[in-house]
Amino acid sequence: MISVSNVSMRYGGKILFEDVTTTFSPGRRYGLTGPNGAGKSTFMKLLSGELEPQKGTVVRPRKIGVLRQDQSAFDERRVIDTVIMGNMPLWKALEEREQLYGQAELTDEDGMRLGELEGIVAEEDGYTAESDAAVLLDGLDIPEPFHNRLMGELQGGQKVRVLLAQALYGHPEALLLDEPTNYLDLESIHWLQNFLTHYDGTLIVISHDRHFLNSVCTHTADIDYQTIITYPGGYDDMVLQKTQIRTRIEAENAQREKKIAQLNEFIARFSAGTRASQVTSRKKEVERLQTAELARSNIQRPFIRFEMKRPSGRHALEFKNVSKGYGDHPVIRDFSASLQRGEKVALMGRNGAGKTTLLKALLANAPGVDDPDTGLDSGVVNWGHEVQVGYFAQDHRAGIRNGTTVEEWLHEWDPQAAKEEIRGLLGQMLFRGEEGVKPTEALSGGEAARLIFCKLMLQKPNFLVFDEPTNHLDLESINALNIALQKYEGTVLLVTHDEDLVDEVATRIWHFDHGRIEDFPGTYEEYSAAATAR
Repeated sequence: MISVSNVSMRYGGKILFEDVTTTFSPGRRYGLTGPNGAGKSTFMKLLSGELEPQKGTVVRPRKIGVLRQDQSAFDERRVIDTVIMGNMPLWKALEEREQLYGQAELTDEDGMRLGELEGIVAEEDGYTAESDAAVLLDGLDIPEPFHNRLMGELQGGQKVRVLLAQALYGHPEALLLDEPTNYLDLESIHWLQNFLTHYDGTLIVISHDRHFLNSVCTHTADIDYQTIITYPGGYDDMVLQKTQIRTRIEAENAQREKKIAQLNEFIARFSAGTRASQVTSRKKEVERLQTAELARSNIQRPFIRFEMKRPSGRHALEFKNVSKGYGDHPVIRDFSASLQRGEKVALMGRNGAGKTTLLKALLANAPGVDDPDTGLDSGVVNWGHEVQVGYFAQDHRAGIRNGTTVEEWLHEWDPQAAKEEIRGLLGQMLFRGEEGVKPTEALSGGEAARLIFCKLMLQKPNFLVFDEPTNHLDLESINALNIALQKYEGTVLLVTHDEDLVDEVATRIWHFDHGRIEDFPGTYEEYSAAATAR
């Protein structure tokens, strides 16, 4: 159990939360939600002990698993050792035991100490440490050949999965996971969901994956209105309850305001007359009914609408026998497909299976796209009549030129656009007031993503290509993107590990598996049903 009593945190004049008192109980799985900047990661650091509250106390269990954000902290350690370090008492005992056994001679005191260490190792399941760590790594798609490598040899996404295994290792009484699904493919996310739903301790997780929160969480702790309110159920349940409560309070306040207005009218009419006792009574009633000012929500919802200047021809894209590899490693082998106008294709598969490689190969000579520096080894790509492509790259931040402002950069993509249109688009994507003159080099990942959406809304292409667009977005922005893509009348190629986005947008699935691509003509739900039936 984790207990929080009268905790407050503020930075300068900004209050994140004030006098928060709440309890996170064993056996419950809490989603910690709130918009970007609301204080989710700060609150998680308070729970873990990494930060001390400015006011109040936090009581936590002895053994807590924490997903660490510093990917380079363990670069000199073996992968398997990094995972075992998730149980630090066990790791220290193993290290000291190895050091003692490495001595040429052991004293009686050393022998007694070895006995104590063997007791710790046994108590902490140390005799199966490596096999237990290997099970976690395999589930998170870190295969056995990687287990004895140094962490510094792994890619960023692989490091995140190892650090996730570290947090899960050793049966912690509480798990604190900040964005655990980042850089995970859908199969790894499904494994994690299954693991967490069987976890019997206290789980607190921050995620911008709505499907993940709905699948895993029994409760949702929402940071808003400068406090934290816990609701039963997943993310969708929380949104519904929060809306209903807010609507009821606003309706009750409206009724009170109406009653107060009637009482004040009576007081004004008869205050100088003979009905003094009734006036006094009504003044007391006004004081009793006085409504408290409702705190404003931190949530900001962007508005995304993708339109087309003109539709493309009926055949939007056709390619035959496309192949692409790196050195002696083939990634895409002889894949052919044809896309009709309006189709929305989700590219799915494990990380490294070739999804981004295929996109870049197809886009090498796409109309309206700068060359993404990847061509074909073989095959032919034909873009349809009047096709204009809008591209959201996985490394989208690199596509925004530094040395200018947000407003100036956006204007470069359509010099004929009026300043009002540019500011209107920026306002839709939450760049308000002085944020329009913010230097582009100062943009966060989420702000850079929203600026790319502004560019696409300004250009109005009829063929959209998205490579992991949700990585830096909050839930409100992801939901806005989901709705915009559902309503978009053009053609879409989409790489994402957000299951709701795939499920609600895609009309066709390309599934990548060890160089083979299955082209399934149907929705994700239909694809999943067909895959289960095999």
